[in-house]
Amino acid sequence: MSLRWRIMGATVVVVLLTVLASIGVGYYATQARLGVFVDRIGQDEAAKLARNLSREYTDAGGWATVDRALSQAGYVYPGVQGREQSEGGEGEHLESFHQDPVRVVIIGLDDGVVRDNFSELPPGSVAPDLGGHPETVYDLAANQPVGSVFVDVNRERLATESHGFLNALLYTTLVGGALTAGVAILLAAWFSRRITEPVTALTKATQAIAQGDTTRLPIASSDELGRMSAAFNDMTTALETQRELRRRLINDVSHELNTPLSVIMLEAKGLRDDLQTPEEASEHIIQEVERLRGLVTDLNWLAETDHGEFRFAFESSPVYELLEEEVERWHPQAGAQQVELSLEASGDLPDLAQDRLRLSQALGNVIGNALNCTGAGGSIAIGARVESGETLVISVTDDGIGIDPSDLPHVFDRFYRTDESRNLGVGGTGLGLPITRAIVEAHGGVVAVESDGLGQGATVTIRLPLSG
Repeated sequence: MSLRWRIMGATVVVVLLTVLASIGVGYYATQARLGVFVDRIGQDEAAKLARNLSREYTDAGGWATVDRALSQAGYVYPGVQGREQSEGGEGEHLESFHQDPVRVVIIGLDDGVVRDNFSELPPGSVAPDLGGHPETVYDLAANQPVGSVFVDVNRERLATESHGFLNALLYTTLVGGALTAGVAILLAAWFSRRITEPVTALTKATQAIAQGDTTRLPIASSDELGRMSAAFNDMTTALETQRELRRRLINDVSHELNTPLSVIMLEAKGLRDDLQTPEEASEHIIQEVERLRGLVTDLNWLAETDHGEFRFAFESSPVYELLEEEVERWHPQAGAQQVELSLEASGDLPDLAQDRLRLSQALGNVIGNALNCTGAGGSIAIGARVESGETLVISVTDDGIGIDPSDLPHVFDRFYRTDESRNLGVGGTGLGLPITRAIVEAHGGVVAVESDGLGQGATVTIRLPLSG
């Protein structure tokens, strides 16, 4: 069964159970309250009628005017009593004609029937056991009881009316429940469709990605489903970027491997054919092997970063010494390329808690990139300063080929190389800056690259906290 039908089924079952429970509870609660209500009405009517009968008995000195009290109370019914009419007039009978018949029986102290408004018990007969609500009638002048009045002795009449009312209530409630259930089914169908459509689209999009196609999901809302679609689109974009980077990596690594291998092959053939001396051939072969080792080292660093296997040994040491060593290390290569490499920093820089080897590698990657991107006659300046007494700022600025603004957001992506560096034959695999960022962040710092555009050079800035 699909998710959509499960959601619809669960919603419909819950709504139906709720409606049925509401109908059942409402029906029986109303029935119970109606019984209490009827009993209370009977008690109130009996008490009221007993007071009226007491006044009539006291005024008349007997039961002679009892029909007037019954008529005034609305308990004299034409058609039930035949031709008997009370002193209250026909208007009162017509006014009470719409009411449900209520039986009233008045008995005296000798248990003899004085009056039965239904004319079922003749006056003077012995009253049987009567139900209903009895109330005592008094002679107010003597303050003595003279009899009793029983109201609603025949409760079956009100019970019939109550049953009819409950049936009408049950019918109305069932109709309302059916309408509610219908609306609930429609809403459940709409909600289930709204929930399952993005899931179905996500499934199809995932299958398309597995087959190598790229697709995007529409974002129709800002709720969890909309955020799911947005997250999937971000993932698709990231996958496309990774595919492009992987393709570039394959091209770069193939090029980086092919060039030294070709040189090694040529040197070996020249040595075999006595076209070169062993010293010249070995020197060239060693250089190309070192190039291959550098590529393997970068790939190993990348693997360590992916698996969180970076290990650091921090100790406090002078920053200026580190910068001097880096300038000295890269000075020969800069001289060979006719690039001026200078250190612009004072010797009073504070000590820094650092992994000297790792931080040297990070700076080496930046300086190496700057040398690769700076032609003969160019310059590279390494600067350092303390900012706000809390942050050490190290900058490497060159006046080389620069970086296009569209490439700046991607320079720290793995294997990313700008088109300008490719066109100019600048070496590298696009791993130097990602490794540098990983090392700097492990020291609690951040690294950024700035450039005004192609041909305007670039500046790499490393910010490291002096404490913590």
